[in-house]
Amino acid sequence: MDLFEGLNDPDENLLPRDGVVQYFGRVIPYGAADRYLACLRDTIAWENDALVMGGKRVVTKRKVAWYGAAAFEYGYSRTTKVALPWSDMLLDIKAIVEDVTDARFNSCLLNLYHNGSEGMGWHSDNERELKRDGAIASLSFGAERRFLFKHKESGEVVERVLQHGGLLVMKGATQRHWQHRLPPVTGVGAARINLTFRMFGD
Repeated sequence: MDLFEGLNDPDENLLPRDGVVQYFGRVIPYGAADRYLACLRDTIAWENDALVMGGKRVVTKRKVAWYGAAAFEYGYSRTTKVALPWSDMLLDIKAIVEDVTDARFNSCLLNLYHNGSEGMGWHSDNERELKRDGAIASLSFGAERRFLFKHKESGEVVERVLQHGGLLVMKGATQRHWQHRLPPVTGVGAARINLTFRMFGD
């Protein structure tokens, strides 16, 4: 039994101010979500992420992949990635996300967390290459994980558990005023994959 099933209102803004975050809940049924999870893990061109922190190059356990409608060059954390061409499966998933959100996306950054020990620190998706105040849709597969938002000035924190097959959308001024993170957690041995669909360029 899923305690969150039926409790998600996509018209509700999870943030109290300075941005818009909507959680649509599960938009892909369990069976299809299981199949997507297995296929994504086996067919995506995963690479360990490499970041520059404190002047040192750090290779993460988390793996990433960058796909898009063109060979977009995306720079973050002093590294640059070149988008790979869409696969048929990613195009199918993108069509579902676009239908639910009524938004359009031309690229996708994927993350693979092997278990609960892997996470992501506080950050904003405000790179100059992305459309200003454009929607970013995050679709989750696999282990359910906590996802947190923190206001850059007040420090106020908002939390939501992201379900297997669940869709969260950030838009408006969210990236300018809020950071978000996926905290590590003990006792989670299963993998999580999330796809963050974005609009690259103006």
